[in-house]
Amino acid sequence: MLIDAQQLLEAYVSLRELEQLQEEAWVSLGGLELPVFQGLGLLAEAMGHAVEEAAGAAGQLARTDPALLVAAIRVAEMEARRTPPQRRGPRDWQRRCLQALQAGLEQVHFGTTVLPKPGALAEWLKALQVALPAELATAEALVAPCCPPYYNVIRLWSHTLHNGLRRSLQQLLKGPELGATDAFTLLHWALHVYPGKEMMGSLELGPEADVSQLEPLLTSENIEKLEATFVVKVQASVAQWLQKALDGEVGEWSREQEPNTDPSGFYHSPMPAIVLQILAENIHLAGMVSESLQHRVHGMALSELGTFLKSFSDALIQFSQDHLSGEALAAHYVSYLLAALNHQSELSASLSILHFDGVAPGVLAPVEAGLDELQRRICRLVLEALQVELQPLFTALPSRQWLSSSELLDRVCEQTSNFCRDFRRIRNPEVQVLLAEAERTVVVQYLHALMQGRLVCRSADERAQAAQCLQHDAAQFKELFLSLGLEETAHCTPVLLAVRELLNLCDPTLLGLEVAGLQQQFPDVSEDHVSALLDLRGDVSREQRQAALSSLETGPSSSPRTGRRALFSLVPAPTPALSTCLSGLCT
Repeated sequence: MLIDAQQLLEAYVSLRELEQLQEEAWVSLGGLELPVFQGLGLLAEAMGHAVEEAAGAAGQLARTDPALLVAAIRVAEMEARRTPPQRRGPRDWQRRCLQALQAGLEQVHFGTTVLPKPGALAEWLKALQVALPAELATAEALVAPCCPPYYNVIRLWSHTLHNGLRRSLQQLLKGPELGATDAFTLLHWALHVYPGKEMMGSLELGPEADVSQLEPLLTSENIEKLEATFVVKVQASVAQWLQKALDGEVGEWSREQEPNTDPSGFYHSPMPAIVLQILAENIHLAGMVSESLQHRVHGMALSELGTFLKSFSDALIQFSQDHLSGEALAAHYVSYLLAALNHQSELSASLSILHFDGVAPGVLAPVEAGLDELQRRICRLVLEALQVELQPLFTALPSRQWLSSSELLDRVCEQTSNFCRDFRRIRNPEVQVLLAEAERTVVVQYLHALMQGRLVCRSADERAQAAQCLQHDAAQFKELFLSLGLEETAHCTPVLLAVRELLNLCDPTLLGLEVAGLQQQFPDVSEDHVSALLDLRGDVSREQRQAALSSLETGPSSSPRTGRRALFSLVPAPTPALSTCLSGLCT
């Protein structure tokens, strides 16, 4: 009745009196056990269970009925100090009491076998983030005063809660693979929140908790697996988002409207910012967990950016092929190529957003190389479009009409100016790169036209006229590209002035000196190029040609002058005829 009424101290006193009476009777009767004492063992066991039950509910009892908890602990302690009768061994109620304290604590927080479902892990951990510190505070304020000091209640509570949580997490990780969000949540919570000031690292948690001796919640194998899971799943998500951004941009290219512009008038699209933001946010997010995860995600981000740049380049190539083949004509083909160049420029200028402390030098080099290649690809596509527009005009150059009128070149300059008018919507320095390449394309086309044998000068007057045309054309090209914004130091029209000197020379026997000078200025000039230019003069004998070409072959090797770019190597070398007869000077 006393046990059922939870009057444990009174019950224990009565139990000891009965056991003492039993022992005395047994001795007096010479070892004979009276039937009246047969149920005493069951009463003792019920007493032990009552002590265990009270200890198992220590947290609750400390708040609602601390006297019962104190009574249970005192019973266990008194029994531990008691010398048991000879016929019975000691009752280990103290050990059972400590075990019940631990088991009851674990049961409250981790007793359920139902682990959080996918997507619910954050809520479960957030609940623990509140419950565990509250439990430790209860232990320190209410449970510890009910127990002897050597119970080390604060340490017992902290270690019990930690071990229970650790086992639950290990069980969780043995189940289905976590998603990216849950993997990140668990890593961040276990590595930062749990040992942080809000929980086990709280300043209010004294040295009695002995948290320094606790094993990590997650093993190194757990962390490795979670990080790998996070990276793989985030990579798949990032790839989808980048592809979605690219698809949206490609879809714009077929519009009837020109590309959108920013307030400064430059072609603009949100795509570069979206791409870099997606990657930068994931890198930053990973840094909230650990340096190792940040490095992993950073590597993944650069890999995906490289893949994106390749896909961007491939999409531009397909766009160009569809347009030039007539399969899908774009109303603003060149404008969208120029917009793509701005996108490349913005990606390149903002690439540093993906950098963080601890990144090895040169790690961005592959992406930078990919961006450079993308720039070259876009420039090539733009220049190919320019070449297609100018090619019909250059078929009439040089000619007798060219010698007598600037009309043909005026049309070339007008067409070039119209083509390049939207270059102003490109940001620096890309606009300078593209203008320089556009000028070089025009000059290469011009040189190629000169070497086609369409015109052979018939007299010194015609050679003088041709030389004058070259000088005029060089000046007109220079004026054209200056007006378009090309910096003067980037011009390549001086090559026309060098060719002019070949035509302007009165004495053909001195051609070797001029050819050597041409090679000095433009080391990429070949024998076939020079031979085709000599054909334009119309007065070079076979011996004079061979002497001039010999000077080219034996001329001193030289390096291109500073800033000099390849020109002649871009001009398809004309195929020399099997026999060359000019002005009747060969047989």
